[in-house]
This record gives sequence, structure tokens and C-alpha cells, in this order.
Amino acid sequence: MKSMTGYGNATQVLCDHEITAEIRSVNNRYFDCSVKLPRAYVFAEDAIKQAVKQGVSRGKIDVYLTISAPEGSDVTVSVNHTVLEGYLKAFREISEAYSIPDNTTIQSVSRLPDVFVIEKGEENEEEILQAILQVVGQAVGKYNAMREKEGKALASDLIAKADGILSMVSEVERRMPETVAVYRERLFTKMKETLENTAIDESRILQEAAIYADRVAVDEETVRLRSHIAQLKQMLCEDAPIGRKLDFLLQEMNRETNTIGSKCNDLELTRIVVDMKSELEKIREQIQNIE
Repeated sequence: MKSMTGYGNATQVLCDHEITAEIRSVNNRYFDCSVKLPRAYVFAEDAIKQAVKQGVSRGKIDVYLTISAPEGSDVTVSVNHTVLEGYLKAFREISEAYSIPDNTTIQSVSRLPDVFVIEKGEENEEEILQAILQVVGQAVGKYNAMREKEGKALASDLIAKADGILSMVSEVERRMPETVAVYRERLFTKMKETLENTAIDESRILQEAAIYADRVAVDEETVRLRSHIAQLKQMLCEDAPIGRKLDFLLQEMNRETNTIGSKCNDLELTRIVVDMKSELEKIREQIQNIE
């Protein structure tokens, strides 16, 4: 099991290029990968996304690559005069129209997009691509190792919370017969007060108590809850993305808990159900971090 949040990086010198890859991610319902790399190597973007997708099923993933040109490589920097003249003309128009001083400097125009044209000598794109993917693969490996470590911590916490809910389910099961007995006793006392010296029909009281017991019975719900918790624990041991399945399973657990709550007329049982729902909410928050 892996967390959806993580970080990994790798650096290598390959094909006379120093290549550094950094990967970081946050929670997301789907796979969303963004790659930022030097413009001269944009041809590698799709291949990088596919390489990341092989090791990640979902999450908002950002990949950053820096690639340094080899020393002594044939690199030329020239001015894009058409773009620069367009900027300068626009600056003059603004200055004249709005009486704003034109403080244009070489340093300020150098920061403008597309003012410079950088041209490199011929490079073997296929070799560079394979080198980039090799470094990205190493970064993905470290990234996944960090996610697995966090995933183990999440699994331990979820198991502890699930065991806590199991204890509450046991308490509900123990408490339910007591509530029926209390209801039967209360019904007997009320009828005795109402009828005073008239004989009380014991069979009628037992019948009413049986109807009440059937109405508030939560055996089916507690059995399903136990089954869901067993499934949750089993899923946590799977070597596959389980976040979406856990989310669906938690909805079912919430449904059973709400049904138990709707049948409870006992203050103590109501308190237990509230605690169960609180733990389920904590689990829901945690599984949003699971891939």
C-alpha cells in the first residue's frame, strides 16, 4: 500500500549531460502528471509521463528536470529582433499615452519571453531521451519507496482504528439484549401503574417486547460491519492500488453504522454509535491519502 504524497530525486551524468529529476505529488482522484523541463528537451515530455505512469496509478504528480549542456558544446545565443522591437514599440506607446517614464534597460528586456533565441548543436535525441528516462526511473524508485514507507504507517493506523470499531461493535451487541430487557421492565411497570389492581397479561407484554426487539435488532448490521472491517484489513495487505475500493467500502460501513444509530433508543448505545462514526470519519480522512 502506498501513500499518494511523496518525493524522490536522482542525478546522473549521462551523454555528457548532468540530468537531475525531482518528483513530488499530492492527493488527487485521478492520475495527473505535469512535467517541467528545458524547452530544448520538450520532445521527452510524453515519454516521461508514460514512465511515471508505469509506477503510479493516481495523484497530482509534478516532475522537474534540469539538464545542463556539456562543456564546450556548440551553443549560440542571438537576439530575436522582431520580438524585441515589438516590446520596445509597445513601451513607447505606453509612455506617450499615459505619461509614464520609459525606464527600459538591457537587464529589464532580457527578462522578457522570447527575446533571446538559444540554438544548440546537433544532439542525438534518442540517446538523450534514454538517459533522461534512466534518471527519471531512479527518481520514481525513490519516490515509490517513500510512498511505501508512509503507506505502512497509514496501514498500521487504519488497522488500529478498525480494531477500535470492532470493540464498539461488540459493545453494541452486548448492550442490545439489555435494552430489550429494560424496555420490557419499563412496559410492565407502566401497565401496572395504568391498570392498578387489574391483572396484567404477561403474554401481551412478552409479545410487545418481542416486537420491540425485532424493530431494534441490529444483528444484520453488526455482522456486515464485521465483514467490512475484515475486508478492509485484507485490502491493506494487497499489493495494488486500493484507495478507491477503500473509499467505497467506507461508504458501506457508514451506512451500516447510521442504520444502527437509527434503531438505538438507548443513551449508551447512541454514545457508542457517535464514537463509531467519529472513528469512521478519521478513517475516511486517512484513506484520501492512499493510492
